[in-house]
Amino acid sequence: MTARMRALIPALAALALAGLAAPAASADPVQDPIPVGPNMYFTAAVNPQAASTGTVPVIKVICPGPYQPGQTGHPISGQYVEAYAVVPPTSSFVGYTGSAADQIDALFSGAVPSTVNPPVVIKNFFVEVPIPTTLNLPCGGTGTVSFVPIPTSPTAQGYAVKVDYANIAV
Repeated sequence: MTARMRALIPALAALALAGLAAPAASADPVQDPIPVGPNMYFTAAVNPQAASTGTVPVIKVICPGPYQPGQTGHPISGQYVEAYAVVPPTSSFVGYTGSAADQIDALFSGAVPSTVNPPVVIKNFFVEVPIPTTLNLPCGGTGTVSFVPIPTSPTAQGYAVKVDYANIAV
């Protein structure tokens, strides 16, 4: 082996190591989806990116004119619900899929009891599921999004997230 070749070996080794390290540094830190299944603990969030601030999540709704009690409107696009699988909890403030669930339904409630919306179906943990813009939601006030294991069983336990509804058309 020539002196020139011996000098190139450390440089080539360094380039090879840099090439191996580069993909690891740029890897997506997002959790892979996990299918919802029986006997899993979970938590959930509404508008997960905003929920990380520790405040009550806001669902933005388009309603004509100033808010009137009982008035409903449609949520704007770009809002989501998400469920997260967690290890067996140290607190009782988590949901549990029970012995039969293969999905979690997000059900929206608020100040308008006569409005019935279809559930937003969550089939995988760690996946943002869009809130449909066709839902009829309160134009203001507070409510709850209930995350309910489906099909239910005697051991299933839902998880609730308090939300604020805000009319953005005012």
